[in-house]
Amino acid sequence: MTKYLDAFINGFNGTLNWTYKSIIFDVAWYNNYFWGLILISLIVWGLEIVFPWRKNQSVFRKDFWLDVFYMFFNFFVFSIIISGFYKVLSVLFSEFNITASSLSLINISNWHPILQLLIFFVILDFVQWFTHVLLHRYEVLWNFHKVHHSVKEMGFAAHLRYHWMENVLYKPLKVFGVMILGGFEPEQAYIVHFAAITIGHLNHSNIKLTYGPFKYIFNNPVMHLYHHAYTIPKGKNGVNYGISLSVWDYIFKTNYIPEDSGTIEIGFEGDNQFPKDFIGQNTYGFKK
Repeated sequence: MTKYLDAFINGFNGTLNWTYKSIIFDVAWYNNYFWGLILISLIVWGLEIVFPWRKNQSVFRKDFWLDVFYMFFNFFVFSIIISGFYKVLSVLFSEFNITASSLSLINISNWHPILQLLIFFVILDFVQWFTHVLLHRYEVLWNFHKVHHSVKEMGFAAHLRYHWMENVLYKPLKVFGVMILGGFEPEQAYIVHFAAITIGHLNHSNIKLTYGPFKYIFNNPVMHLYHHAYTIPKGKNGVNYGISLSVWDYIFKTNYIPEDSGTIEIGFEGDNQFPKDFIGQNTYGFKK
């Protein structure tokens, strides 16, 4: 039992210490996710201010500060809290000889670094796309995902407004994706991390972007706005599930972009009765 307690403490303290070092610039710039998040956020927010898609939307839009709080809570505070539990699970799995390479289907460690990074990015993005579909398809998961869809005005910080249970769901499946690659995570994974934050921020921003012919590959604000649409096609649980890539939606016929005015209502049926505060939103999914 002692080893599990030690694992929990080491995991918790390790993440806490890493976050503190990031804040005081005591880590390499490419691993400084704290200030990287702030820099990307300020750049995308600046673009929103200079090139607003919905020109009547306030710079400090509805729930702006709530979303900023979510952004730091989900990326850092909750990561510190949950890190100890993940460390305990790692020790527990090792007791049964379950390692990061247990489910290995391919080994890409000897491939060219750029190809390694591309495969890593694509597989993890598909895993997240599939998880996102599940969040919409099953009511028990949708009740947690409603937090993200309770946004009524889109802006960059809405990207990270989501229930902490989504971290619990996404993380194991992302680890599963890494296990498929033989437990391999490229040294340049920070590029994927920062790219995902940037694309996610842009997708939720008040900026009109489609990327022209590349819209069939990369998710974009026009496409993602319809993922948040109050009214979706009849018989659908959702549309445009893409995280960084849109290609999965085009492959599996879940794409839907009827127009690009940016003026549609967003949210979900009954969102007027959904809690407006952080505590209420994060306890909602546990209630009957």
